[in-house]
Amino acid sequence: MTIGASKDYLPDRLSDLPCGAYDQVTMLNPAKRPATVQRRAELFREAAAIIESEYESKLALDDIARRVATSRRQLQRAFAEAGETSFRSYLQRVRMEQAARLLRAGSSPVNEVASAVGYRQPAQFAKAFRRHHGTPPSTFREAAGASVAA
Repeated sequence: MTIGASKDYLPDRLSDLPCGAYDQVTMLNPAKRPATVQRRAELFREAAAIIESEYESKLALDDIARRVATSRRQLQRAFAEAGETSFRSYLQRVRMEQAARLLRAGSSPVNEVASAVGYRQPAQFAKAFRRHHGTPPSTFREAAGASVAA
């Protein structure tokens, strides 16, 4: 029986595994060491803090990884495991939440809101906003204004 054929096959002792099969078993059951889980959670928190304070800037995964002293891949894993998201999705979510707050609070033109949350192209911002909130930014602002006036 090959190890990859059945996930139910796990011997009582590692010495019972066929030669070279240990790596296959650990891939089937990747138990994380507590230190790894803790480190990835810490990386996620540090990167999330940077994103939340600098969302209006041009942020790249490589730059954030360098700032939190890790590799690009380790930061991707931290977002996936500790944040249950990706770097790009988290950044977009923070930007869209801030954009919604700005649209509710003021009368700034949509292109200024786009720029304030880190988008260089208002059309790209409008498309992302519509995808995230289900409505265009101008309609969102009108609905928010109507609910404030009511």
